[in-house]
Amino acid sequence: MTRVENGKEADPWRFGFAVIHKIDNMLIGTGGFPGPPDSEGVAEIAYGIAPAYQGKGYATEVANALIDFALSDARVKKIRAHTLAEVNPSTRVLEKCGFKKAGETIDPENNLPIWRWERPIK
Repeated sequence: MTRVENGKEADPWRFGFAVIHKIDNMLIGTGGFPGPPDSEGVAEIAYGIAPAYQGKGYATEVANALIDFALSDARVKKIRAHTLAEVNPSTRVLEKCGFKKAGETIDPENNLPIWRWERPIK
């Protein structure tokens, strides 16, 4: 919350995007980044869609929009994402968006295994 309180201007790398359903005029999710590209040029994407709107392609649309935004920044050399360490709807979204599973790591917040996904820059 401190990031938002201290924000002086719009910064998608810090604050991300709201996902608004045009017809329902309702916030149905968010998409963004944990921060700007790191020193190696890695940008990580993250997104979530409300349960009532899942399975309708919105997560894929958001992920692709985040990829497009990241690729518009010359600092970005690689795009990364993380999922639970099991096949699930998020893994399918990432596969549709051109990501490949690049390994497994431990989530530092909850000490559980997660899969690391990476998308090559063309």
